[in-house]
Amino acid sequence: MSKRALIAKYLNDIRASYWFLPTLLAFLAVLLSQGTLYVDRNFNLLPEGWRTTQVEGARATLSLISQSMISVAGVMFSVTIVAVSFASGNFGPRLIGNFMRDRGNQWSLGILIATFVYTLIILRAVQSEFGAEGDVTESFVPHFSIFIAFKLTAVSIMSMIYFVHHIPEIINVSNISADLGQRLKTALSDMVAAQEASDEDDAASFPETNPDMQLCLVGSGYIQTWAKDTLAQAAKDHDLYFSILKVAGDFVTDATPVVAVWGKDHLSDEVLDTLRDCFALGPIPTEPQNVLFTIDQLVEMVARAMSPGVNDPFTANNCINWMYVGLSAAKDMKHHPPVPRVAYRSITFQTLIDRSFKAILPYIKNDVIVMDHLEKTVGQLLAETQQEETAKVLKAFQSEVFEASEVD
Repeated sequence: MSKRALIAKYLNDIRASYWFLPTLLAFLAVLLSQGTLYVDRNFNLLPEGWRTTQVEGARATLSLISQSMISVAGVMFSVTIVAVSFASGNFGPRLIGNFMRDRGNQWSLGILIATFVYTLIILRAVQSEFGAEGDVTESFVPHFSIFIAFKLTAVSIMSMIYFVHHIPEIINVSNISADLGQRLKTALSDMVAAQEASDEDDAASFPETNPDMQLCLVGSGYIQTWAKDTLAQAAKDHDLYFSILKVAGDFVTDATPVVAVWGKDHLSDEVLDTLRDCFALGPIPTEPQNVLFTIDQLVEMVARAMSPGVNDPFTANNCINWMYVGLSAAKDMKHHPPVPRVAYRSITFQTLIDRSFKAILPYIKNDVIVMDHLEKTVGQLLAETQQEETAKVLKAFQSEVFEASEVD
C-alpha cells in the first residue's frame, strides 16, 4: 500500500515547522554533552593552564550562559512572531508558509536552544563532595565541556547577530517577491524538463466509454500531495486507466470525485485503498506539486499593493517582473504532452497566463504606470518565444490588455 503522498505531506509539514530543527539540535546537544563529559572523565585534552576553573566559578559561568541563551531565544521567538504577523498582514496571509520555512530563523532559534540544553546538562555534572567537617574532599569540573560551552556561546552570539540582520531582509517586499519569483522559475523549469523527458511511446488511448467508477477520498481539505508514479504503476500492474479529476491545490470533500477509473474487472478493495493513499489532504494549499500557488501569492501581493489604501505601483511592477522571470522559463513548454494511463489536468502556458497576468488585470487596469509596464513585459516575453502556440496566447492577451487600457 502506497504511503508516498502522506510521507511527502509530512516532510513538507516538518520543513514548514519551527519545532523540528530546534528539537533535533537540542537532541544533538544532549549527545554532545555526554560525549564531552566522557572525554573529561577519561582524558586531559586541554593544557594545564586551561584546567584551573574551580567548582563555584564553573557553576556561575554555566548558569550565566544557560540563562542568557534561553532569554535571548525567547526574545528571538517573539521577534519572529511579530515579523510573521507584520508580513502576513501587509502582503497576504498565504505568505506565512514562506516565513515558517525560512531556515535562517529555524537555525538561529535551534542553536540558542541547543546551547541552553548543553550548558544545563554540563552544569548538573559539576560536583563537590564534602567531608564530615564540611571541607571539600573531591570535586569534578568538566573543563573540556566548559570549553565547548564557550565555543557554543560564540556560535550563538554569531547566530543572534545574523538573526538581527536576517529579519529585516525576510520582511522586505522586494526580497519576498524575488524569492517567490525564483521558486516559480525553478518549478516551471523542472516541469518543462519533465515534459521533455516524457516518453511519447508511453501514451495510451483511453476507453471511449464512461468510467466504471469515480473514486472519492476520505475527508475534506486541499490536495497537498499526490503520488503520480504510484498511480501509474498501479494502472500498469492492474490494467487500469485513471483520469485524475482533482490535483494538488484543489479543494475536495468526501463526496467529490477525485479519480475516474476504467477497468472494473481488476478493481479490489486493496487497489482502491492504494488509490486513496496516493492523495494527502491538508487544511491549506501548499507549493510542492502546485506551481499555481506560487503564482497566486504574487497575484495577492499585487492585489494588496494596488488596493486604495496602499496604492503602490512599484511593488506591483516588481511582482510583474518576477512573474515574467517565471513565465520565461515556461515559454517553450509543450502544449500537447502525451497522455499515459494516468491522465490529469496539465498546466499549459494559457493556464499560467490566466493565473498570473490576466488575474492581476482587475487590480491594475486603472493605473497607467502598471498597465504600461505590463504591456512592455508581455511584449518582451513575446519577442523571446519561439513557440507558435505560446505566441498566440501572448498576442491574445496583448489584445485584452489593449482593450482594458482603451476602456479606461
